[in-house]
Amino acid sequence: MSDTLDVENINTPGRTSRVNAAKYHAMKAAMLKVMTHDAPGDTAEDIKEAAKAHLPDHLFPGGATSGWWQKTVQLDLEAKGVIRRSHTKPLRFFLT
Repeated sequence: MSDTLDVENINTPGRTSRVNAAKYHAMKAAMLKVMTHDAPGDTAEDIKEAAKAHLPDHLFPGGATSGWWQKTVQLDLEAKGVIRRSHTKPLRFFLT
């Protein structure tokens, strides 16, 4: 497996960024474990906090940088149609 992978951003279609593959996959797996299929879903903060319990400590010691990775994975999964956002205040997200 490559050390990096391309991620998309729903806010900038057609643009990709390279990120650490291990951290991306760890956060994605954690988020998919804790997210609901039911709209309106959970806030980004709720998802981040719930996902921390499922992150490997060697990649995210004490949850370090989990907020940045949660946002990166969230934007990529939105761009790929895996999750959707509810237009609430604050925004909420759910699995499709």
